Amino acid sequence: MGSTTPSLPAASDSAASASLSPSRRAWLRFKRNRQGYWSLWLFCALVLVSLCAELVSNDKPLIVRYEGQTYFPMLRDYSEKTFGGDFDTPTDYLDPFIQQRLSADGNWALYTLNRYGPNTLNYFAKSPNPSAPTADNWLGTDDRGRDLLAQLLYGFRVSVLFGLALTATGVVLGVVTGAIQGFFGGKTDLAFQRFIEIWGSMPELYLLIIFSAVFAPSIALLLILLSLFGWMGLSDYVRAEFLRNRQLDYVKAARALGVGNWHIIWRHILPNSLTPVVTFLPFRMSAAILALTSLDFLGLGVPPGTPSLGELLSQGKNSIDAWWISLSTFAVLVVTLLLLTFMGDALRDALDPRKADK
Repeated sequence: MGSTTPSLPAASDSAASASLSPSRRAWLRFKRNRQGYWSLWLFCALVLVSLCAELVSNDKPLIVRYEGQTYFPMLRDYSEKTFGGDFDTPTDYLDPFIQQRLSADGNWALYTLNRYGPNTLNYFAKSPNPSAPTADNWLGTDDRGRDLLAQLLYGFRVSVLFGLALTATGVVLGVVTGAIQGFFGGKTDLAFQRFIEIWGSMPELYLLIIFSAVFAPSIALLLILLSLFGWMGLSDYVRAEFLRNRQLDYVKAARALGVGNWHIIWRHILPNSLTPVVTFLPFRMSAAILALTSLDFLGLGVPPGTPSLGELLSQGKNSIDAWWISLSTFAVLVVTLLLLTFMGDALRDALDPRKADK
């Protein structure tokens, strides 16, 4: 009888996995979580579309060809007289007269997919505002006559960029304070802990109300105020990681070789203490988006005129019959937070040391 050589796929897969770097193995585990992996791609696609919102939803055409001349309204304002109007004012490209001039005698204009900007009022709506979805306004208009699709697109961009900025600021402050506490310990750790206890007991919402009454509302002011309190939760996790890692042999060996404290923190302990930081990033961003939406809903957020998901929710509360406002805004928030939650769950599983060999 002939003998056959048994195949060892499990052993070969294990050897191949062992030859990969830890970050590569974590990425492969993340990809195996299909829900989190595709949530990442979908979220990135939505962010990319929102960053290019001016090319998707705008009340100005991309290109205008009029009487042999080429114009770029997004880059420069042109008066009505340029296109046969009577007034020396910026052209309203939604005006039926202007649209007729741009479509006659070989003239043409290339418009965006949605012909409304975030603050464009539909003066030619056939029903009073807020109006239900129509062929012109796909998701309807709000109580001021602004296109709801444009409001959601630009409001999503403001929320995401604000969430990224607040998350980045909180991560930097949390990592720095947690690293100092965990590495030096002793009186330094005790002093920081007492400060965090006092600082964390301050009424954040009352401070926001006071500052909103004293200073003009702005996104920068809101970012500063929320950043003052958003670092404490992450600081505790980084502190715990540093307290654990500073007792390991590689840190003791570095100290024995005369390596400085800050070099040990930056080059040795910090890279091995970033697992909770990376894991909590999507959840922190979700909290930042919810915080901005809640403050906008209460009227304490972004300046008036800025596209805001919270303001749209407030409009939906005040106009119960305009169901399209609440429904579409709520759908955008739910999808955004679900995608971030799925990404966070997948990232947590990928960085879980108990699943490193799976």
